[in-house]
Amino acid sequence: MNEVKPRSHTPARKTDAAGATLGVFERYLSVWVFLCIVAGIALGHFLPAPFQAIGRLEIAQVNLPVAILIWLMIVPMLLKIDFGALHHVREHWKGVGVTLFVNWAVKPFSMALLGWLFIRGLFAPWLPAEQIDSYIAGLILLAAAPCTAMVFVWSHLTDGEPHFTLTQVALNDAIMIFAFAPIVGLLLGLSAITVPWDTLFLSVLLYIVIPVAFAQGWRRLLLAHSDGAARLARTIKTLGPVSLIALLATLILLFCFQGEQILKQPLVILLLAVPILIQVYFNSGLAYLLSRKLGVAHCVAAPAALIGASNFFELAVAAAISLFGFDSGAALATVVGVLVEVPVMLSVVKIANASRGWYERARR
Repeated sequence: MNEVKPRSHTPARKTDAAGATLGVFERYLSVWVFLCIVAGIALGHFLPAPFQAIGRLEIAQVNLPVAILIWLMIVPMLLKIDFGALHHVREHWKGVGVTLFVNWAVKPFSMALLGWLFIRGLFAPWLPAEQIDSYIAGLILLAAAPCTAMVFVWSHLTDGEPHFTLTQVALNDAIMIFAFAPIVGLLLGLSAITVPWDTLFLSVLLYIVIPVAFAQGWRRLLLAHSDGAARLARTIKTLGPVSLIALLATLILLFCFQGEQILKQPLVILLLAVPILIQVYFNSGLAYLLSRKLGVAHCVAAPAALIGASNFFELAVAAAISLFGFDSGAALATVVGVLVEVPVMLSVVKIANASRGWYERARR
């Protein structure tokens, strides 16, 4: 999202100068995801042949239609990131430190632990045994990549410090280029899942390195004009719906292949949501409390908690499809993350706003 000037930290507003607000697509994302589930299952059941043909359009185990859709998902979001904002790290070093700790030292490992506890342990009798490892892999992929674009919306709704949010997202994206594959590989190995390293590195190249380079090059070209900031804002606004439509189209394809399994096991989605929900509230609470303990201002602590808890689900979906295929439990687990993302994160926003007075009493 384009940069905005610092503002006084009054109660959260619906819009600001940058127009940051939760649009119709974002506000009802869970509804659209549910409709995609229904549409995908129906299409896969009644028209199997065309979608099986789409599934065969692969090069080096990468499905070309899905690769195009995923680029349409990711590039508009990465276009919002200004890596030049990294110099603001020093201004909010405590908040940055808290978020980095939660994002990279806690969240992937806590999700792996929750996956082992619930999916391999408590819920195993109700899940298809052959997919249990794949479900855990999907949960790990979901937690290993911090969110990028949606965080700007969550931060705005808590009246978060915009420069901190921009700096933290840029820093996380830079770290993701180098840390995503090793962390995922480590945790998949600990889960006794064979790590397809060549496919994993190909996923990082296709869905992190190349999109980041492309988006940053495009961003610089737009900003090179005299009205660069306005051009960038218009481009981001135009591409916003494209990104979400591409996500929904990808989900329809996923459920075309997952439909029969879901119809046989409708309980699977509910069970997969449990560790995801626990992970969100645990990590957001940890980041929020650590920030309070360190005396971080609420306008930094709230987005720190939100960045610490949310996931880059577009990348997770892409990596799950690339590594394990359309019809894998890993792909389904990442889709469940999409399904719960908006309502759960809005609840964290409400908690952060409602507890502002309690939080700030510790700093007086």
